[in-house]
Amino acid sequence: MKRRSVGAAALATLAKLAGCAGMPPPVLPSATPAAAVGVPGTAAEQPPPAPREFRAAWVATVANIDWPSRPGLSAATMRAEALALLERARTLGLNALVLQVRPAGDAIYASALEPWTEVLSGEQGRAPWAAGEAPWDPLAFWVAEAHRRGIELHAWFNPYRARHSTAKSPLVAPHIGRRLPAVVKPYGDMLWMDPAEPAAAAHTLAVVADVLRRYDIDGVHIDDYFYPYPVPVPGALPGPPGSPPVPEAPFPDDEAWARYQRGGGVLARDDWRRAQVDQFVQALQRTVRDVKPWVRFGISPFGLPRPDRRPAGVTGFSQFDKLYADAERWLENGWLDYWAPQLYWPIAREGQPFPVLLDYWLAQNPLQRHVWPGLFTSKVGAPTTPWPARELLDQLGVLRSRAGPGAYGPLGATGHIHFSLVALQQDREGLATTLARGAYALPALVPATPWLNAPAVGVPGLRRLNGRVRIEPAVAAAAPVRWAVWRRHAGAPPRWAFDALPPGAQDIDPAGADLLWVQGVDRVGQLGPRALIHLDTRLGPP
Repeated sequence: MKRRSVGAAALATLAKLAGCAGMPPPVLPSATPAAAVGVPGTAAEQPPPAPREFRAAWVATVANIDWPSRPGLSAATMRAEALALLERARTLGLNALVLQVRPAGDAIYASALEPWTEVLSGEQGRAPWAAGEAPWDPLAFWVAEAHRRGIELHAWFNPYRARHSTAKSPLVAPHIGRRLPAVVKPYGDMLWMDPAEPAAAAHTLAVVADVLRRYDIDGVHIDDYFYPYPVPVPGALPGPPGSPPVPEAPFPDDEAWARYQRGGGVLARDDWRRAQVDQFVQALQRTVRDVKPWVRFGISPFGLPRPDRRPAGVTGFSQFDKLYADAERWLENGWLDYWAPQLYWPIAREGQPFPVLLDYWLAQNPLQRHVWPGLFTSKVGAPTTPWPARELLDQLGVLRSRAGPGAYGPLGATGHIHFSLVALQQDREGLATTLARGAYALPALVPATPWLNAPAVGVPGLRRLNGRVRIEPAVAAAAPVRWAVWRRHAGAPPRWAFDALPPGAQDIDPAGADLLWVQGVDRVGQLGPRALIHLDTRLGPP
């Protein structure tokens, strides 16, 4: 499709609102807007496209990184902390959160398949409320409160980790380590579900399907933990400079490997391990599609390419050889909807330069899936080797400079995810304040995912009421997840102001506009039919 021009005046307004000098504005979609309903409007009444950018943050529950601040809090305190984080996300201008719902074979929600996680109560299997407190479901609470604010909620699952090194309480039923101990292996100071054990993969797929059926989530998300990061052989110590590297402990999958060989398997062991992860990724995508076709599936791999395909000068850890993650293959085959490589290095880092790595991943994307890299925001103000806030702002500028038109709309880095929300909640070095006043000053919709299917939204109802405009969802149609609103202020040329509002009925201030365009946004980010209302004297008094 041809990219639609927004007009010089509108583009100037967007650039000004984008904030930091030299930083491009949010991405504009290439699709032509839907026809207006009722009053088509003249050419001068046509608004520019709505800005699009995935602005998200991870909310880590493992080890109480982001939420809750510590185990054992009262239910009221946990809810208050969650609301504070959600309000920070809303006022900052984020439009999505990626909440860790399964830290290590356990759950932050009520489940018959896995026990309550100890990060909530301090004891695995114990519900997150005390005697005398009303029962509650933290995931249902997060989903409802995020949606109330017009924020997407993506559920983040750790697919293979069965016990974290910081865990203190014993495993309890129905944890997989108790029900199926043969498929859970100790490795280093953690427990790990063996990716080559079919029962382990089937269990994780059942967990994800259960969450999809019971919760109104917007995305399913997995991170970079496939086979575990290697640990040294017990007792091995590094030698003097120039010595061979410390030997790594092998992952204990001898039983599954022997079973594969007895069955006539011909793959080398590393290729066999990669095949296990490939099969799981494909099965996870199918599970999401089968249960809720509008839910997006995202992967956040380690950010360095496989060694035989790296740009000149890029060095460092190989997930292909150590985690058995053939990440490029997943992206090239479109086994996901969004790709969030963890680009946790500065722009000028020797061996891992941020722009070079970004361009590499953009080039591996023939099916034009969303590319929304992870940013190491928690390095700002960190206790050791901290980054200046300016580094994150500059990285955001690099991301925005890489957006461009493609067959489905914008092709390029059309968003990002901060690791993690706590750094923004603490406003380290004023980063959150700077983003809210600058780069995020203009609201943005999440980029559309038109290769997925979602129920269509209808024509919004618009009417004037006591000097305001009431927006109401169509009765016989799917409820929108957000409202896209354009206000036009008369002038030569006219000035357009965009807003993205939470769903449901809204009474909004026209703010001096002479007309409003309103569209509902469906579950995959596509805009529904538009409604137009004039606010001048031609239509008489309200």
